[in-house]
Amino acid sequence: MKRMYVLACRLAMLLALAGASVASAAEPLRITQLQRCGDLLERQQPTFCLRTTGLQPGQWQLRLNGQTLDTGQLSQEQDQLRLRIDAAQADSGPLWLEQQGQASNAVWLSLGSSHVLAADKQAVTRNRDGLDTYVDLVSLIIEESHDGAEQARQLAEKYDAEVVGAIPPLNTYQLRLPARNLDQRDATVLRLGAEVSVDAVVIEESGAEQAIERDTENPPAQESQEWAANRFLDAVNFYQRRLQKQQDIEARPVRIGVIERDVDFDSPDFADYGGDCRSDPGRVCVYARDAARASGHGTTVAGILAAAWDNGGNSGFLRALDKVGPGFDVIVDRGSDAGITANVAASVNLVEDGARVLNWSWGIHRTGATDVEGDEVDSLVRSGIAMSGYEELLEEFFLWLRREHPEVVVVNSAGNGSSFSGRDEYRLPSSFITEQLFVVGGHQRSDKQVDVDDPGYATRRKASNVDMRVDITATACVRGSMKAANATGAVHCGTSYATPLVAGLLAAMLSINPELQPEQLRMLLRRSAMTIGEENDFEPMEADDLTAPILPSERGNDLNHPDVGHSARLDMYRALELAVQSLDSVR
Repeated sequence: MKRMYVLACRLAMLLALAGASVASAAEPLRITQLQRCGDLLERQQPTFCLRTTGLQPGQWQLRLNGQTLDTGQLSQEQDQLRLRIDAAQADSGPLWLEQQGQASNAVWLSLGSSHVLAADKQAVTRNRDGLDTYVDLVSLIIEESHDGAEQARQLAEKYDAEVVGAIPPLNTYQLRLPARNLDQRDATVLRLGAEVSVDAVVIEESGAEQAIERDTENPPAQESQEWAANRFLDAVNFYQRRLQKQQDIEARPVRIGVIERDVDFDSPDFADYGGDCRSDPGRVCVYARDAARASGHGTTVAGILAAAWDNGGNSGFLRALDKVGPGFDVIVDRGSDAGITANVAASVNLVEDGARVLNWSWGIHRTGATDVEGDEVDSLVRSGIAMSGYEELLEEFFLWLRREHPEVVVVNSAGNGSSFSGRDEYRLPSSFITEQLFVVGGHQRSDKQVDVDDPGYATRRKASNVDMRVDITATACVRGSMKAANATGAVHCGTSYATPLVAGLLAAMLSINPELQPEQLRMLLRRSAMTIGEENDFEPMEADDLTAPILPSERGNDLNHPDVGHSARLDMYRALELAVQSLDSVR
């Protein structure tokens, strides 16, 4: 009898171990998609659709801002969940799933009013320039003197169309036209553009997987030294040490919006960001859809800000500040795959949800744009008619930002076309002249054995766009995330990856002194900058103007300062030091 009891116990243990093995081998619980669905114009009871992986049969919970949502708000169909929110009773915030003790990645659910639709595959075709373009979806920018929503409805009725999306703060509304081919679309676009109430018509020439800044150059031989050119570790050490020793500095939380598609939470760099991240008020939190692979653009960009340390792969600047940091929020979102229009819509929502810094690691060139050698740019090109619409849309965005949110900064990649970043006939959005837009070029470590503050320590990444509109250069190459712990990731290069270094630094500076305004942040970045390249005497030849040249006013009005006339290279340590010193002016 005793022997039978022992055998039964052993069998129970084996079954329990087998069950645990199956559970551990089960697909992790993830949210891979979150989008507005149904009527995008509905504000009181908006509906959201979620796609998930790893959701098992049985009970589960969905939490928004830490609160469990009522099951009456939810419906499920296989791996898709449908959620209806009472906007009057909820706020934008992190949303995640919980089941059987497991928590998914958290995504950011925005209750903002700006959402646009992406075209179905059958509604995309090639235009005469060989570019993908939407056949039946366009956006109208309505003149400020008109009620945008009402005017859009009237125009939709007039042209047998339907209003399907909107960016209300920009008086922009998306219409689905009854067009079946490009000739019909273009004829309707011409008529719409002639309407007195219409400022501009935006057509989309964006493919869902073509929003990545391509840099096809080979990576540098010694990638491990790249961030040294911006004093990355010195900046981390300074922030940690200064905030621990100086009790009179109270770091403030800062929210960063990253316009990217998704992040791989299966990689060790992001594996500990699941569930209620904000239960620890001092750490950085990442909110994003889950990606299928660790090598994606969004994972690499977000990793520069928030990847865990000592796991191989990437290392995030803000993550290193956790011990003394105020709790940074990194929100990775672009709403839908509706191209540039979606980027702008998501940016509007993020700003309204409290983002102080926006990271735009994207940009487009006009067809026919030439590089510094006179050859045509073939990276991320758009037709003239599409660029005209985008330019109007971006202009409306920056006018709204200056009017309603003058404290917000947008950090934009200069681009990888070896072209000119500041000419609107060449590139958007970096060509805009506004205090709130920071443009970042890319550099790499040179082969010169000189001190870090020597102009020759780093050299321009050949693919990086240049000219006077570029504010500063930063390291263009970084190790990407990996699926396995302690693995060495592939090197990714481009101005896309220089941009979050600057965005993360600005967020850290704002956490020290939240009173800093965009023009002051630019002044501190430029005043703290090291140099790169040859002195150009303000009359650059052969594209030596990698950035706007350092001025005497940025060096204490010293006309003979050796930095004057050189291009500016990011110094993260010195910029943080100046941010601390700026507190003296507000005390």
